[in-house]
Amino acid sequence: MRSPLLGLLLTLGLAACGGRPPQPKQGVIQADLGTWKYRRFQAVVDIEVWVANNKAQGFTASYVDEAAEKRAHCCDDKDVVNAFVTRYEKDDGVLRALVKYVRRLAAEDGYQVEEDKIKGTRALRLQGHGETWVMWAAKQHVVKVGGRGRESVPDGLVVTYADRYPSIVPGGVLEGPLPPGPDDQPTKEKEQYDPNAPRPDLDKYDPKKSKLPDRNEKKKD
Repeated sequence: MRSPLLGLLLTLGLAACGGRPPQPKQGVIQADLGTWKYRRFQAVVDIEVWVANNKAQGFTASYVDEAAEKRAHCCDDKDVVNAFVTRYEKDDGVLRALVKYVRRLAAEDGYQVEEDKIKGTRALRLQGHGETWVMWAAKQHVVKVGGRGRESVPDGLVVTYADRYPSIVPGGVLEGPLPPGPDDQPTKEKEQYDPNAPRPDLDKYDPKKSKLPDRNEKKKD
C-alpha cells in the first residue's frame, strides 16, 4: 500500500514538472471537492453547445455544500453546484460555437454575459433567470459550472475543473469577430430585414454598444 507521504511527493513532483491531473473518462469529477460533496452523476444526450459535423457527449455532476447537508432542511438550489462537461470528437469549431451560444443567450434570452478571469482561467460568466454559470472552452471540450438560485460560482470548483480542462478562451472574445472555425449553420440566403422583429447580428455583437436586458427590470415588467 502506498504511504500518504509517497502520494504527496508524487503529487508535488507532478506539479513541479508542469503536469496536470488527468481528465476523467466520464468527463466530470466523481469525488468530493473540498467542502463540496459529490452526490450525482449523469450522462446526457442533449448538448447545449452544438458544433456541426462534430459528435459530442455530455456529462454532469452535482455537488452539495457540506454545511447545508448538516442543516435540518437540506437543500435549496443555492446549496448545489452543477458541472457540465461536453466532450467533442474533435476540437474544430468548439470555441466559435461557444461564443455564438453565449452571444445568443445575451441577445435573445436576456442573460447578462461578461468576460471574467478566475484564478488565471479566462471564462464567460452568465447571469439571468435566477441562474449563475461560468463557461469556457478547452481543447475538445466545453465546461460549465454553476447552478440555479446562486449569485456566484465557487472559485475552487472552477479552478479544479480548469486544472483538467485548461481554458482556450482569449481576452476580448465577446467584442471581437468570431473565432475561426466551421459555422454551426449551413450557408443560406440573407433574411429580409423586419423592423418589427429585427434579429441581432451575433457575428458583430459588441457588449459595449448593445445594452443587454436587465434582470431586475425584466422582473418588474
